Amino acid sequence: MATIINMPRLSDTMEEGVVASWLKKVGDKVEEGDILAEIETDKATMEFESFHEGTLLHIGVQEGQTAPVDSLLAIIGEEGEDFSALLNGNSTPEAKVKEEAPKTEEKNIATNSTIPDGVKVVTMPRLSDTMTEGTVASWLKKVGDNVEEGDILAEIETDKATMEFESFNEGTLLHIGVQEGESAPVDSLLAIIGEAGTDVSSLVEAHKAGTLGNDSSEKQEEAPKAVEENKTETVAAPVETVSNNKGGRIFASPLAKKIAKDKGINLADVKGSGENGRIIKKDVENYTPATQAAAVTPSTNDSTSTPSTVTNFAIAGEEAVEEVKNSQMRKAIAKALSNSKFSAPHFYLNIEVDMDSAIDSRKIINQMPDTKVSFNDMVVKACAMALRRHPQVNTTWNDNVTLYNKNINIGVAVAVPDGLVVPVLPYADHMNINEIDIKVRDLASKARNKKLTPDEMQGSTFTVSNLGMFGIESFTSIINQPNSAILSVGTIVQKPVVKNGEIVIGNTMKLTLACDHRTVDGAVGAQFLQTLKTYLENPVTMLA
Repeated sequence: MATIINMPRLSDTMEEGVVASWLKKVGDKVEEGDILAEIETDKATMEFESFHEGTLLHIGVQEGQTAPVDSLLAIIGEEGEDFSALLNGNSTPEAKVKEEAPKTEEKNIATNSTIPDGVKVVTMPRLSDTMTEGTVASWLKKVGDNVEEGDILAEIETDKATMEFESFNEGTLLHIGVQEGESAPVDSLLAIIGEAGTDVSSLVEAHKAGTLGNDSSEKQEEAPKAVEENKTETVAAPVETVSNNKGGRIFASPLAKKIAKDKGINLADVKGSGENGRIIKKDVENYTPATQAAAVTPSTNDSTSTPSTVTNFAIAGEEAVEEVKNSQMRKAIAKALSNSKFSAPHFYLNIEVDMDSAIDSRKIINQMPDTKVSFNDMVVKACAMALRRHPQVNTTWNDNVTLYNKNINIGVAVAVPDGLVVPVLPYADHMNINEIDIKVRDLASKARNKKLTPDEMQGSTFTVSNLGMFGIESFTSIINQPNSAILSVGTIVQKPVVKNGEIVIGNTMKLTLACDHRTVDGAVGAQFLQTLKTYLENPVTMLA
């Protein structure tokens, strides 16, 4: 039977979308997972994939046209099928269910006899283009709660960030399929929403047995082990409890408890913002301990007084190992960097830059109102200008061709508690130093607060990694593919240097360029560094 595909809501503020381009035309075969079209939202142009298979029978919004969210975008069905009733609005009850077609964040598994009327099966969404599984950081709703369209159901950790997951359905939360702290593949059972009191036990069992909807048994075998092994599943999300300083019970989510343990925070000191005062992840992350009273120094005349911390020392020779579950970000970093290191032949070039003029120029620039640029901003600006003069460094390797990127989009590596993210400054060569500073500060703040969107971490053509603020003089980085190079920036060091034949005190900074030898030869990389050095040693050339 023909299925109506509606204009999806691809961002939390999206009200309408523009079809930038169709990747399928009427009459084409469509497989589940195929990209149907590129849709421009209020934030970015995103690929929209199909969750159905069949033949593309009708296109409701032509390229360049705008349509509201949930309006008819396309119709997919069997080849030659009559879909005129759907266009005329005379859809059957079954077709009406299909009109509530899946959005990219949340889709209803294909209906079959095991799904009661009015019940929506919510699956683990694909929140980034590289996401294959997600971890539920926290649930903002519990079983039995009413859910309105637009309510935030949960915070889900992807391979790039922790993102809020919004409901596109309304009803009562009947079942939670992935508990806090657990991981599950994309499209596996996340939750069930429907009318209060609806029995969904057969639906849950069908999911476990791999017979739900059109999901193949192969997909079901990839279901999260943590769910399969939970033989005594309850109807409510688990609540971890601990005791406070007065012996009372404290309610905290498992993730909050784990973070508190890792940070050495006493949950008794944390105020919960969740329902009924429950402590959730953000409460622990935002907790600032009060000033502790100074410890009493034991009397030298009291041989029995010893600092309490002594009792926490491990016995000499005792071995201990603690297992810490790898986060989705950690897994993504490991996979990406391993692929880069083992597939791209790296070589490294080093250069030392005289930073005396840069220091003087920065002081003058920062005397201007509402201006506060960093040395890293100056490096980013210099890289953007040098890439314009050496386009071969701004390339991407493919097996048959080398792509020369016309845009200069510089990624800036930012350290976050779980690892490393690389937000991107698009068109960096068209930005002045102050604009670069403002943009970098904004992206870094979002990164540390896990508010970066996937779009803000895509499209880099060159990357800068700076460890100078940690006192590191020089280091080498692994290339952030599909880039062809990455620049490692060290700290500014004051030391004796030779100028005009005399030994004087100067300020220098070491730069290391890691290059992919498939696209960048040694001489090309060396020329790029020479140009970069010229810009940094003569900052006036970068003030345009």
